[in-house]
Amino acid sequence: MVFFTCSASRKTFETKARLVWLGGHFDTLPSKLAAFSKNPEREECRGNGAERNFLRILAAAFKVHTVIGPSVLESVYQTCLHHELRKAGLRVEAQVSLPVQYGGLEMESGYRIDLLVEETVIVELKCVEALLPIHKAQILTYLKLANKPLGLLLNFNVVHLREGIKRVLNNPCRPSGLAASGSA
Repeated sequence: MVFFTCSASRKTFETKARLVWLGGHFDTLPSKLAAFSKNPEREECRGNGAERNFLRILAAAFKVHTVIGPSVLESVYQTCLHHELRKAGLRVEAQVSLPVQYGGLEMESGYRIDLLVEETVIVELKCVEALLPIHKAQILTYLKLANKPLGLLLNFNVVHLREGIKRVLNNPCRPSGLAASGSA
């Protein structure tokens, strides 16, 4: 993000120009992404880079959806998005195993994060007719177990990708994962 500040008389005007790395060059933030950057609830994620990563992930997802279109297998979208994010210089891990910790016990749960970007954003990909509340619950569970601040739920089975985007925040006041004492 680049900030331009101009002083005129006693007033200071600040303009934000958001730049996104797309296909080997910087481009201004597409208008599709502008709505995602104006919400004040996102302030808590700005300090750790999650917000910047979120916007870069969206830019890559829009590119993948534009090229491939809807109704392809989820694994194809995952591979293509993984490739685009790595081209953009982001650290990305695919199919990250997520154990459950409870009262000092660690269990392999079978949970797998589709994409973990820069250790801050969990990306869960879907290719379904419509996102359901259970999909949001799934990514929220992943956020809690992994103790990550931000999740992105992407449904690629839509005509316009903007209709398949859900941003999910982990409550920063919650304890890490489900590492509870085991008492009721």
